[in-house]
Amino acid sequence: METVMNILHVVSAVFIVGPMAILPMTALRAVKSGNGAQVAVLAKSTNVLSLLSLLVVVFGFGVMGLADEKFDLSVTTPWILWSIILYAVALGISLFLVVPAMKDAAEQLTSEAGSVDSASAPSRARYPKIAAGSGAASLLLIAVVVLMVWKP
Repeated sequence: METVMNILHVVSAVFIVGPMAILPMTALRAVKSGNGAQVAVLAKSTNVLSLLSLLVVVFGFGVMGLADEKFDLSVTTPWILWSIILYAVALGISLFLVVPAMKDAAEQLTSEAGSVDSASAPSRARYPKIAAGSGAASLLLIAVVVLMVWKP
């Protein structure tokens, strides 16, 4: 059962957390090109994947609970604790900074669709917020991967 849980943990990390980190970067291109509809879809997808990423945590706790006693794993094991903290911060940034900025940009781009310059300054003002937030979240998620592999 430990092997199955480990596989679920890794596969869900790759197929859920990976796109969660990459989609906002795709949205940046859509913001630049003035495509509000695409930004809206990417905001919704990022939100759903961010929430689904909690499955990775659930499977991770399953792996930890099924691990051999000789490893002495618990939530207070430093690399596990730091992984949880860094993931929680990345999730918070994604859900409370990046997704709302993407939604705002999508709304502004959609309302500006009839104007001559559809990618005007107000929607571009969200660009740095999306870029910084998604970049920070991605770096935090990379740190989690390093901790999971290195297990210092």
